[in-house]
Amino acid sequence: MADPRVHTRVDGAVLEVVLDVPKANAISAATSRVMGQVFAGFRDDPALRVAIVTGAGEKFFSAGWDLKGAAAGEPPDADYGVGGFAGLQQLPGLNKPVIAAVNGMAVGGGFELALSADMILAADHARFALPEIKAGTLADAATLKLPKRIPFHVAMDLLLTGRWMDAAEAARWGLVNEVLPAAELLPRAWALARMLADGPPLVFAAIKEVVRESEGVPFGDAIARIMRRGYPTVSVLYASEDQLEGARAFAEKRVPVWKGR
Repeated sequence: MADPRVHTRVDGAVLEVVLDVPKANAISAATSRVMGQVFAGFRDDPALRVAIVTGAGEKFFSAGWDLKGAAAGEPPDADYGVGGFAGLQQLPGLNKPVIAAVNGMAVGGGFELALSADMILAADHARFALPEIKAGTLADAATLKLPKRIPFHVAMDLLLTGRWMDAAEAARWGLVNEVLPAAELLPRAWALARMLADGPPLVFAAIKEVVRESEGVPFGDAIARIMRRGYPTVSVLYASEDQLEGARAFAEKRVPVWKGR
């Protein structure tokens, strides 16, 4: 699907998604719906195994919710499409790894887009902020996610003050996986994506479903559900050719060949 706001590139089993909305890569409801279609297509395409999401340019990863649309009356709970805001926040059944390559400022919903990924790489000039408090609204997804990702008091500081956090501080609190020079950001994201694309897709699916579906569930209940194959992806994995292939490859001291079945 061609759309000037969202560029895609496929190389092997990796999909790159570039948000391109001058000047700040802000996300309107219409842009979000396009992103949702792109990520739903990624989810449903068995040939694709890993996605990278980044922003065009070097200044903004994404400025988040399009406040021009908000000023024109677009409500915070508008129809953002199949995946919720930015196509990732609420996309059901997304059991493939997603890497955010934060190439600049990640502000408000842009910060939340990065939080929707499984791994975050950041350029050394990247910065993060949740300025919703200054606009009189709620950073809803970040309010739910951020206190679970970094120390509570640091998260509350960001939410209550709207201050900036630079890439070095984000790394110190474990918010991002790596900080890189800007020129190395996308090459590193692609190298990581290709490594993951060579991994066991059924295991990745099981990891993502178990993490997602067991949030807030007592450990004993979650592990019991795994053991009785109560998660669909776990049931598929435990009955798969790949499960046997992994054991055989280990015993034979060779690299496994994953088929995703």
